[in-house]
Amino acid sequence: MAGARINRRLRQSLIRAANEAAGFIAVGLLKLMRLANPDWIANAGGWTLRKIGPLRREHKIARDNLVAAFPEKSAAEIDRILMGAWDNLGRVAAEFAQIDRLWDFDPEHPDRRGRFEVGPANTERFTRLLNDGKPALIFAAHLANWELPAICAATYGLDSAVLYRRPNISAVDRWLRTTRTASMGTLIATGLDAPIRIADALKRGSHVGMLVDQYFVRGVPVTFFGRRTMANPLLARLAQHFDCPIHGARIVRLPGHRFRAEMTDEIAPARDADGKIDIVATTQIIMNVVEAWVREHPEQWLWMHRRWRPEDETP
Repeated sequence: MAGARINRRLRQSLIRAANEAAGFIAVGLLKLMRLANPDWIANAGGWTLRKIGPLRREHKIARDNLVAAFPEKSAAEIDRILMGAWDNLGRVAAEFAQIDRLWDFDPEHPDRRGRFEVGPANTERFTRLLNDGKPALIFAAHLANWELPAICAATYGLDSAVLYRRPNISAVDRWLRTTRTASMGTLIATGLDAPIRIADALKRGSHVGMLVDQYFVRGVPVTFFGRRTMANPLLARLAQHFDCPIHGARIVRLPGHRFRAEMTDEIAPARDADGKIDIVATTQIIMNVVEAWVREHPEQWLWMHRRWRPEDETP
């Protein structure tokens, strides 16, 4: 018994030491990447994952997802989209270290060519959101660089909170919270207390953003690309409780290391006969928007997670 406890403690100590070492190396690399030219590092990231991605098991998952979503497309078209998705993911990873330095749109000079373009309609929607004095729920998807909408919101003083998944390495999480809080607003890590912290943010009039496009085991059934799957109903539940506006936000990756920022008009939730927001139907409305986004730029979506599962196909 004593020997087992000693071995367990030894394993725990070794794991902690390994995590600390990995964290030291990871944070060091992130700091080094911040010194590099952002365009060069993005090109390098895209090239690297175009080479490494097809060797990983996620390549088959992504291919299966693409075939399920686009049964009408040829094998060559699927391959092109898949390589584009790996390229995008590599660029996202490379941009991670410099994400707070990429936004350069100047609303005072909207026609000035920079890294970002934001059309007049999107500027008008954002300005209304900024000045209406109400909380709001903003959903996004793993498209292009999905961290950039939060950067945009914080840059112009929008009171915002972002739900995020903690990195597995604690040192990277500390670095992330230290470097991102000023440029991305309040960061709320997923966990048992996340709904409470989100509710508190909405009560004070904040704008809460979250990614909604991944599979959620304890979710509600929705249809995505014509197939049944499970989606997180949190945003719809919050909308039901607070009855606040819902908007979608996305970034589109453009040629020449440029991006386009877009925001939807307010999205009307589904309501039942009593006027109460319908959780499942509203979640489906949100997923319909995401599906339209993905169909428009499939090579910019994260196809590498299991979006459909056999057990969900049976009604």
